[in-house]
Amino acid sequence: MKLLALDASISGEHSVSRQLMGHFIDHWQLGSESKVVYRDLEDQPVNHLSQEVLAAKQQSSDTLSDAVKQELALTETLIEEFLHADEIVIAAPMYNFTIPTQLKAWIDRIVAAGRTFKYTEQGVVGLAPDKKIIIISTRGNHYSNNVSMQAMDHQENYLKTIFNFIGIRDITIIRAEGLHLGEDIRNKAIALAEQKIRELFVTVS
Repeated sequence: MKLLALDASISGEHSVSRQLMGHFIDHWQLGSESKVVYRDLEDQPVNHLSQEVLAAKQQSSDTLSDAVKQELALTETLIEEFLHADEIVIAAPMYNFTIPTQLKAWIDRIVAAGRTFKYTEQGVVGLAPDKKIIIISTRGNHYSNNVSMQAMDHQENYLKTIFNFIGIRDITIIRAEGLHLGEDIRNKAIALAEQKIRELFVTVS
């Protein structure tokens, strides 16, 4: 089994999502035939798509600059990593009600027509239905159980929408929220998320 693991937090050693990612990977690696491909999207960020790179897909490679060729090669690498993974775990903290810009840049590379989805006369068809996604979601406030806050959640909702778009229905969310509402609430939220991770591996073993 191959795992693609993505960290996107900019908080370094203070990051709860990174802490939970480490907890997840530790359990994953207990498998005798497990393999992890790890990307730190903060330490090695993916450039946001530019007009030049987007247009390059329609041009002859002979006319492209070395920089653009490198960007296209990176896109291909990211797509191949995604397509060859059995499961993808994404540590996605909420920033300003949505996902980190580093994660958005990665998503814009792997959500690609002809590779992870296609257009048909009947509409869009996702090409990655066999994938399993685990989202490690961390938030400062409570959103999941607060009706007045749910409309502000463009983090989990966006991630579910974009992965549904490319055909993925098997999406599990490990959530730690209320992290900025006091030390006691924070510690309980982290402990609960770690418990959910352990339960996930008990379930699949």
